[in-house]
Amino acid sequence: MQMHHSSVVMLILLIGFAVLHSGGASLRAWGAEKIGERAWRLLFAAVSIPAAVVVIAYFLEHRYDGLRLWNLQDQPWIIPVVWAGTAVSFLFLYPATYNLLEIPAVLKPQVRIYATGIIRVTRHPQAVGQILWCATHLLWIGSSFMVVTCIGLIGHHLFAVWNGDRRQHNRFGEAFDELKANTSLIPFAAVLDGRQPLPWREFVRPAQLGIAIAVGVFWWAHQWIGVAATSFARTGFAHWLDGAYGLMA
Repeated sequence: MQMHHSSVVMLILLIGFAVLHSGGASLRAWGAEKIGERAWRLLFAAVSIPAAVVVIAYFLEHRYDGLRLWNLQDQPWIIPVVWAGTAVSFLFLYPATYNLLEIPAVLKPQVRIYATGIIRVTRHPQAVGQILWCATHLLWIGSSFMVVTCIGLIGHHLFAVWNGDRRQHNRFGEAFDELKANTSLIPFAAVLDGRQPLPWREFVRPAQLGIAIAVGVFWWAHQWIGVAATSFARTGFAHWLDGAYGLMA
């Protein structure tokens, strides 16, 4: 059976975003040396954020494309399971909020290694958060398009795990090797085998309140997903992407 063309377009978009995002991260040391940390972070954001917006908008418009493999949306347990899993995924996805002012380069961006807070649970919280997000949304949507999207997202984050460890080793050497030996990729593995304690005070931070507020905002904003998808469709950009794929196919 031929894959629905929007699934192929989505996979291409995800690969393109992965090249821009992971490629930009890999070039950070070189770029910072050439133009400075702040300028590189702003350039990186100027490329990555619009690319992410395109990927998200295309996903919203086409999320039910392809085959509907299952439909559990009428089950009474599905909504609390999806929202609970999604809320937990945000706790892993957004540790960068701890250094919020570095994102727009208000403060000088820094590369640091540490083994506190969420890093005690897993050394790669964003990868874990993305897998959780994919699991909950795949459960809810159940389309073949969503399966392809999750394959692309999880594949990118698994590559980022390898690439991130490689870059940190190159930058910090033995200090990172020691951190890697005392942490784990699988959540709570280092805690369960005694390599890491789990002091609760490290998790009581103002940033966690920000994440909780963000989850609430996303809960409220989900009612407007259809409107956002329709608005993106009216720009014609999604149809341009579909048409461009049609010319290549």
